[in-house]
Amino acid sequence: MQTVTISPKFQVVVPRSGRDRLNLRPSLLVQVIPYEGRIELIPLRPAHELRGALRGMPTDLDRDEHRL
Repeated sequence: MQTVTISPKFQVVVPRSGRDRLNLRPSLLVQVIPYEGRIELIPLRPAHELRGALRGMPTDLDRDEHRL
């Protein structure tokens, strides 16, 4: 587990191991979410990167009659 320091300008540097593992690049947008006393940073990826993400998901789901 690594620690980082918040600069006087409230900037944080993501350690190289985290950048490499998550494939973070300069100018990538990140959503900041406060959650239960911590901060979560969610990388916002372009929609075209999601193509094929659900491949193999079953589509023959049983549906409720009143929700057709």
